Amino acid sequence: MQSAPHVFALILAGGAGTRFWPASRAARPKQLLPLVGKAPLIRQTAERIEPLVGWERLFVATGTHLVEPTAEALPELYAENTLVEPAARNTAPCIGWAAFHIARKNPDAVLMVLPSDHHVRDVPGFRRALERAVASAARGTITTIGIKPTHPETGYGYIELEEEARGAEALPAKRFVEKPDAARAEAFVAGGKHLWNAGMFFFRVRDMVQAIREHMPTLAEGLDQIDRAAEQGEEQSAVERIFPTLPSVSIDHGVMDHLDHFAVVPGDFGWSDVGSFQTAFELAEKDAQQNAAPKGALFVDARRNLVMDLRAGADEGKRVIALVGVEDIVVVETDDALLVVPRARAQDVKEVVAALKARGRSRLV
Repeated sequence: MQSAPHVFALILAGGAGTRFWPASRAARPKQLLPLVGKAPLIRQTAERIEPLVGWERLFVATGTHLVEPTAEALPELYAENTLVEPAARNTAPCIGWAAFHIARKNPDAVLMVLPSDHHVRDVPGFRRALERAVASAARGTITTIGIKPTHPETGYGYIELEEEARGAEALPAKRFVEKPDAARAEAFVAGGKHLWNAGMFFFRVRDMVQAIREHMPTLAEGLDQIDRAAEQGEEQSAVERIFPTLPSVSIDHGVMDHLDHFAVVPGDFGWSDVGSFQTAFELAEKDAQQNAAPKGALFVDARRNLVMDLRAGADEGKRVIALVGVEDIVVVETDDALLVVPRARAQDVKEVVAALKARGRSRLV
């Protein structure tokens, strides 16, 4: 898909920074980290879609405290294309604000909404899926991309199709399904009618505006107030006053669950949500002993370990991290913290954040 003047993109770039502590913090959530490759995840996301929309039609929604680091990661981003949320209110208010905002510029625009912190291995395949989703949205159907499951994952939500997924074109979808237990996840994969929900949405902005008016009238009322203020050149001041009062609801529950019909494009392009250090290990380049580490780390009889050295000046090689006789360990060092955890318990890192908060050490989170 080549850049088209009616196609816009919104990158969702919030986050609490708990699953990758101490690499991530509240002021530097995972999209701002180079967890896979050398560039921050948000930079990789923008570079995947920029050829399709240009920087002039690429928007980022983020929190007030993340504006500066986001601008550092994306210096090409137009300042006026940063939608600054004064409070976290989930995805429906954020996506709704973007739809209302862009509708003032072009009511027939098609908007792609994408998370900022995912990894894609097959970029050409990803762009082909975007093209199909944009085409479906341009025909008036709110559309999403569902990932073909590679295993019965219990950590993802699913999208149920009307019939078994075949081909790559947009298909009628039935409903969104919450994260299942292991038995249901196995049944989903075996049945062929369920795809992973990757949190990507595609729609004509006027269609989303209408859907919000119909299914979330309280949200629509607040967004209308912001619209009226924007006509007077006071959009951001209205956002600071009104946005924190908007209902905190996901777009899935607030809008998608109530639609009479929507479509899903099956995707198979090496997608990952990079949800934990375990996932980062799986995606990383490894040595002959399957260790993933920065240059200069030393391993003696050690296998399948992940090492991340994020100290200031760490690339100068003045200090060595050495692992001896251990397997399947994660070691993460920053200027003010050190984490050591078995890879199998990588999801439990968020418990460290909870413990630090409980002990009044919020400076470290």
